[in-house]
Amino acid sequence: MAINVNNAQYFRYLETARIDWMSGLGLKPGLSGERQGQGPVVVNAFCNFYQQLAYPDEVLLKMFVSDPARTTFETWATMERVAQPGVICAAGGGTVIWVDFSKQKATDLPDWIRSKVSG
Repeated sequence: MAINVNNAQYFRYLETARIDWMSGLGLKPGLSGERQGQGPVVVNAFCNFYQQLAYPDEVLLKMFVSDPARTTFETWATMERVAQPGVICAAGGGTVIWVDFSKQKATDLPDWIRSKVSG
């Protein structure tokens, strides 16, 4: 029997994709109390639901980044069932802001992040 996936799980899928992408860049996401220097913080997250996913569906997430601004960039992803390629079940994302943790203030995106987001 298939069990419908709870709405909160979609956000977990999106956050896992975002963390995997950031880890691939050498960023080490951690708890806010452990952060030093500068790094990313998600300031807005959303998800649009089109078709219900169910356990044990295998889910394919396609992650994208775009729109670098002075201190922010956008992340977004689509979710498909592996068994139904090209059929988007949900899409969501978030705005990421670059923060100086000691000042607890937004700061300019580093050039190396800007190049990854722009390219």
